[in-house]
Amino acid sequence: MSWIVLAVSGVLEAVWATALGRSEGFTKLWPSVVFAVALVASMGGLAWAMREIPTGTAYAVWVGIGAALTVVVAMVGGAEPVSVVKILLILGLVGCVVGLKIVSDTH
Repeated sequence: MSWIVLAVSGVLEAVWATALGRSEGFTKLWPSVVFAVALVASMGGLAWAMREIPTGTAYAVWVGIGAALTVVVAMVGGAEPVSVVKILLILGLVGCVVGLKIVSDTH
């Protein structure tokens, strides 16, 4: 269950990072609200998952999921240029996240 919560928290990291950019320095209400709610939920989920998953592994997976999804959302939305190299690097990042799950021993 901790891994599921961690993955959802990583997705929420991408949500709050995207909302932060769209809030334009917290001058837009709804993106700012989405940012705050997603941030609290993401951090709460990370903290909960870290009860069973080692800190370094949990944090790396959380950041990896959030970073990969944030870039993908930006590329799909046209805010980030798409290139084969970027796609390969994102796939490598996802591969590293999967690898951490495979080799992880929860305590």
